[in-house]
Amino acid sequence: MKPRTVMIVDDDEDILLIAALSASRIGNWRVVTAGTGMEALDLAQRERPDLILLDAMMPVLDGPATIARLREDPATAAIPVIFLTARVQPHEIESYLEIGALGVIRKPFDAMALPLEVERILRDG
Repeated sequence: MKPRTVMIVDDDEDILLIAALSASRIGNWRVVTAGTGMEALDLAQRERPDLILLDAMMPVLDGPATIARLREDPATAAIPVIFLTARVQPHEIESYLEIGALGVIRKPFDAMALPLEVERILRDG
């Protein structure tokens, strides 16, 4: 069985590195990373990840706009997306779910627990 591929999208290089290390070393997943929403759209087309962890606040193309564009493309429309964000007020979480996110993980996150939290959201989805 091939490892799950997760794409992590965040404009903060430190968050990107910590999440990627957690996903690859603890989750044993294949990881691809993107620093912008536009880069994520291109990578999603090429890589067809099994899951996307997406930051909500990014310049130019933020997380909600990125997920909207992913959902418009038949090739990427079904990829599960989990927001990885500090914006976790109840109305914000509700809006993420309304636009098609499977769940939300709060930043700062516990790097040791990130893969377990992702698996819980995928299972309970």
